[in-house]
Amino acid sequence: MLDNTLKTQLKAYLERIVQPVTLSASLDDGDKSREMRGLLEDIAALSGGRVTLETASAAAAGVHVPSFTVGRTAAAGSAGIRFAGIPLGHEFTSLVLALLQTGGHPPKVAPELIEQIRALPGEYRFQTYISLSCQNCPDVVQALNLMAVLNPRVTHEMIDGALFQDEVERLSIMAVPTVLLNGETFGQGRMSLEEIVAKLDSGAGARAADRLNAKEPFDVLVVGGGPAGAAAAIYAARKGIRTGVAAERFGGQVLDTLGIENFISVKETEGPKLAAALEEHVRSYEVDIMNLQRATKLVPGADGAPAEVELASGARLKAKTVILATGARWRDMNVPGEQEYRTKGVTYCPHCDGPLFKGKRVAVIGGGNSGVEAAIDLAGIVAHVTLLEFAPELKADAVLQRKLHSLPNVTVIVQAQTTEVTGDGQKVNGLRYTDRASGEAKRIELEGIFVQIGLLPNTDWLRGTVELSRFGEIIVDAKGQTSVPGVYGAGDCTTVPYKQIVIAMGQGSTAALAAFDHLIRTSAPA
Repeated sequence: MLDNTLKTQLKAYLERIVQPVTLSASLDDGDKSREMRGLLEDIAALSGGRVTLETASAAAAGVHVPSFTVGRTAAAGSAGIRFAGIPLGHEFTSLVLALLQTGGHPPKVAPELIEQIRALPGEYRFQTYISLSCQNCPDVVQALNLMAVLNPRVTHEMIDGALFQDEVERLSIMAVPTVLLNGETFGQGRMSLEEIVAKLDSGAGARAADRLNAKEPFDVLVVGGGPAGAAAAIYAARKGIRTGVAAERFGGQVLDTLGIENFISVKETEGPKLAAALEEHVRSYEVDIMNLQRATKLVPGADGAPAEVELASGARLKAKTVILATGARWRDMNVPGEQEYRTKGVTYCPHCDGPLFKGKRVAVIGGGNSGVEAAIDLAGIVAHVTLLEFAPELKADAVLQRKLHSLPNVTVIVQAQTTEVTGDGQKVNGLRYTDRASGEAKRIELEGIFVQIGLLPNTDWLRGTVELSRFGEIIVDAKGQTSVPGVYGAGDCTTVPYKQIVIAMGQGSTAALAAFDHLIRTSAPA
């Protein structure tokens, strides 16, 4: 089942298990059951006796087949983790971590968060619907698996939507990851362990706000945890000054990026891997990282007083200088029906949600590189792709356009202005558009719409405080200085052209050096 390289790596990981682990599989005679059995037999054989395999030909009522649980021996406690699907691809790491953590290997989680998980009251039965091509799903799966290891009142089941497609359609799940708690929708999209626990622990937000309010002023406060924010934090911390990062989610939009092939010196990587590396690098310095914090207002300092950044939690952080690195988000079409059918057929991630539309008809909105790449990827999964572009011609690179036009199940429509998303009240069933050349209104019947029309800067909260361009970008000079002294901007939220990871990192570094220079000059004696 596993190749020799992967077996060697897995064997080394399994040597870290300190308590016996039992895999209990529910299988039938199908091909997927045979694949699952092969994977589990490989794990048991490589574990040196640390992992044992039990199989059952008849599953209990309500148990997915094929599936397996990861637990300790009967004397040590019951299994709280189940994989309904073969956890390879992006989910292979989830399987390895489940084995290690169940087997007593300590997780890399703050002790206070571990105690918070153990203290959660009540019973929690989580199910997460995923696709193996989704780069956002593993974070959610790994977080809930860890909670099941730490708290016996928590169970978690990962369910591969492509393998149990009838169930996905019955539940109208059209976006992954989708998490159910005790049979009800708990959340969709990427969620960190901290976010999940905060959602369950109603008093966590108020306690966190109190801790933030008590912090002393920072020399540099970075708002945003993407490539620009991470670079700014590292450069500031290396100067030996008090540095903080307030981020809604560390990693930013990089977390939603699948393949990265233009990050200089790294031939290829994936967004979540790069985001994890950024956070690890920042944490190697004395940087105060405050995650899950969304900024809502900037109050510039006056007469030498520090600036203040107000957060959605109600907390206020003070800083002598501020670096704004809040990045950007996917642009909406802003047409009737889009928000109503968001995650019910309207989606923004072809890599994550594409497998849920296997054999169906979908549309891609946008003819730039992102849109054309999405159409190419989807063409290998769905029955038919219709790509709609507003302009008279596609804007994607020529090599991508040639590949797109070679595909037999793709239709390209240019000069198409999408005017409405239609549905039956439960899910998408089509879209309407206007032919800009003829003025004729037309409709396409389909089951999914993938929106790929660019980005919007996350700067709405700054209007009236710092000068913004007509596109909502923070206007900065060559050093990243904004219209407010001591406040700097960096990354995709600014007017710097070409929104690229490597450019954002350089701009974050520049802003940090400029902030340090500002501190030197304003703190020098008269």
